Amino acid sequence: MIAFANTDGGRIFIGVNDDGSACGVMDLDSTMLKATNAIRDSIRPDVTLFTDCFTDEVDGKPVVVVNVQRGTARPYYLAGKGVRLEGVYVRQGASTVPATETAILNMIKETSGDCYEDARSLNQQLTFKKATAYFMKNKIDFADNQKRTLNIIGEDGTYTNLALLLSEQCTHTIKLAVFEGSKKSVFRDRRELSGSLLDQLEEAYSYIDRYNRTRAVFSGLDRIDMRDYPPEAVREALLNAIVHRDYSFSCSTLISIFDDRVEFVTIGGLVKGISFDDILLGISVLRNQHIANVFYRLKLIEAYGTGMLKINECYDEYTVKPKIEVSDNAFKITLPNTNYTGESVLNNSAQSLFQHFVAPKAEREKIVVSLFERRDYIIRKDVEAVLNVSQATAILILREMTENGTLVKDSGGKYLRYRLGKTE
Repeated sequence: MIAFANTDGGRIFIGVNDDGSACGVMDLDSTMLKATNAIRDSIRPDVTLFTDCFTDEVDGKPVVVVNVQRGTARPYYLAGKGVRLEGVYVRQGASTVPATETAILNMIKETSGDCYEDARSLNQQLTFKKATAYFMKNKIDFADNQKRTLNIIGEDGTYTNLALLLSEQCTHTIKLAVFEGSKKSVFRDRRELSGSLLDQLEEAYSYIDRYNRTRAVFSGLDRIDMRDYPPEAVREALLNAIVHRDYSFSCSTLISIFDDRVEFVTIGGLVKGISFDDILLGISVLRNQHIANVFYRLKLIEAYGTGMLKINECYDEYTVKPKIEVSDNAFKITLPNTNYTGESVLNNSAQSLFQHFVAPKAEREKIVVSLFERRDYIIRKDVEAVLNVSQATAILILREMTENGTLVKDSGGKYLRYRLGKTE
């Protein structure tokens, strides 16, 4: 029956010998009941809509006939075996044979379309320890009804590829590498992450964070810490790499950490109909709608289409900027190290701080606040001019005054603006 439903349909006669001679059926009702129960209990997905069981006569003897049509939810398989070579059968001439992996994949593609998330997973023996923990943490049910709503379980009652991606059995990986200097010539460390995408997300962020060093400079007695990479930018770039990659390819996501930058390379170019300029404006067309929906429910992403804008905003106060590159089949985000430009950024910042932070902090802030006597807002260059400090030092001053509430950011206009907040 599975072979007929997976191929071109067929008819099975119960009560006819292999040589075609009729032997008949003693109890028609009992035989029909056994046949329909076997169809319902042993075959997945449900194939009963494509079968018809009735009685007939062959050479004057009563037989049971099961008519099987080609199903629309192929591949059909033995419930106890799953979507594996030993569970899926097709017709080859007059014989029933196990389907090849290529044949199984073709059937899945034909019936599920081109959307990888919606297709049935080849592996139906999935576990969801990490996903369950995430849903519990966010006080969201993760029972079968919710799995169906999220498309983890498909309409035919089987696990989809989305389920595979969230399970411990996920076959897609993230490869991370740390290089000496700014070239891929000398490895310092490397690691490959597997398992649930949720596990990979956590482990990848922790790994990158180990190499996201904190640089300290001092303003008088005040210590100011500066991370190499804004943590929010790292988070958004990592989420982008996971949510938007094309999982129909087996290629790993690559994250490369250099002294001067971090590169995130994912397989899958821009979604059809979207241009590079659209991405920079924050327009987002999701390749993996269901993954994004799950991540949204788990509060890992706040809203669709804001990732690139957030990454760029994290670098508003720096001369170095993120770089985005797109090819037909790949997407690359490069986050520059804010504390690195050859040898100079940290050294210049330190020199500027020691050279220009002679005035007490309260006096320095008073000078900046006095700028608002003549205008409604200021920009970084105004601080550089009035205090005679470098760009890096002005950034530190503005950041400090923003954090203590003296200034508030206003992103309107070409340059990042600052307006007067509270004053003591």
